[in-house]
Amino acid sequence: MDKEKIVVGLSGGVDSSVAAYLLKEEGYEVIGVTMVNFRGSDSAEDGDRIAGDAASVAEFLGIEHHVVDFCAEFKENVIDYFIKEYLSGRTPNPCVVCNRSIKWKAIMEQGEKLGAKLLATGHYAQTELLPNGRYAVKCSVTSAKDQTYALYGLTQEQLARTRMPLGAYTKEEIRAIAAKIGLPVADKPDSMEICFIPDKDYAKFIEEHTDAVIPKGNYINASGEILGRHEGIIHYTIGQRKGLNLAMGHPVFVTEIRPETNEVVIGENEDILIPVLKCSNLNAMAVPEFTTGMEVTAKIRYNHKGAPAVLERTGEDELLVRFREPQRAITPGQAVVFYQNGYVAGGGLIDGAVKES
Repeated sequence: MDKEKIVVGLSGGVDSSVAAYLLKEEGYEVIGVTMVNFRGSDSAEDGDRIAGDAASVAEFLGIEHHVVDFCAEFKENVIDYFIKEYLSGRTPNPCVVCNRSIKWKAIMEQGEKLGAKLLATGHYAQTELLPNGRYAVKCSVTSAKDQTYALYGLTQEQLARTRMPLGAYTKEEIRAIAAKIGLPVADKPDSMEICFIPDKDYAKFIEEHTDAVIPKGNYINASGEILGRHEGIIHYTIGQRKGLNLAMGHPVFVTEIRPETNEVVIGENEDILIPVLKCSNLNAMAVPEFTTGMEVTAKIRYNHKGAPAVLERTGEDELLVRFREPQRAITPGQAVVFYQNGYVAGGGLIDGAVKES
C-alpha cells in the first residue's frame, strides 16, 4: 500500500525540519518544498541560504526536495503591501498576508503537481475539525510559542488539507528532538519576526525600496498645537514612546498618525487606552459567521495576551470589538484575532480605535 504524500514547507530551520521528521515517522511520504521569497540579504534569512539549509535537511532525512521561486509574488503581495501600509500611516503584519496568499498557496500548488493532497508547516499550532463541521486552528500546548495569531486568515479549504505536528510540543522538546536525531540545523537560531528586514530597521528598508518622498513633519497635540518636528511618519506607530526626541518633561506617546497632513499626534498614557476598535477584512474560522453579542477573547497584536470582548456586527465586512477593559495602543493595520475555548474563531484587520462619548 502506497504511503500518503504530504508536502512540508521546509524553511531550513529547526521547526519545519522536525515537522518533516515527525511526519515521516508517522508513515507519510514526505516531500520538502522550500519557498525562495527574496535574495541578496546579508541575513541568514536570504533565500539562497534558506534553500541550502533545507536541501541539507532533506538529504539528511532522505526525503524528496523542491525549491520554488516566489520572489515576484512575495514582492507584490507582501513587501509592496508592507511599504504601502506604512506610507499610509498604518502598521502592518506581513506574516498574516504571507501565510494565506503566498506560503499556503505556493505549497498547495507544488503539492498538487507532485500528487500530494496534504500540506504541513512547522508552526506551533494545531488544526482540528469541529463538531459544527468547521475546520479551525487550535492553540499550541505552549502559550510561549503559540503562533495561531498569524494564521487566522487561512481558508476552510486550506485548513482541511493542513497538518501542524508541532502544536503538541514545546520549543524545548522540538530542540531536543533535533539534537537527538542529529539534524544539521539543530543549533540554528530562530528566524526573526519579519524575515525580509534583517536589522529590524523598517524605516530604512522602506526608504531603500521606494521612490516615495518621506518628508519630515509636525508633532502636534490633540488641540493642534505644534510640539516639534518628526522624522517622517514611517518611523512611528501607535503607542510609541521611545525615539520621539520630544522634551516634554514626562513620558508621552504617539496616539495617532495623520498621513494626509503628515502629522503625528502626541498624547498622554490615558489617550492610548481605548475600549472599542473597528475592524474589517474579516475571516470566520471556527464559527460560520460573526454575530452581534458574540463573546470572545481578542488579541490585538502577536504578543498581546488577549482580553475579553464582545462583537457587534456593523456591516457585511465590518465589526466593532468592545473590550471589557480599555486596551493599550490599538493600532490600525494590525490584526485582531478572536478566540473561543482555545480555538481561533477568526479575525480581521484593525481599521482604528473608536472613541465613543
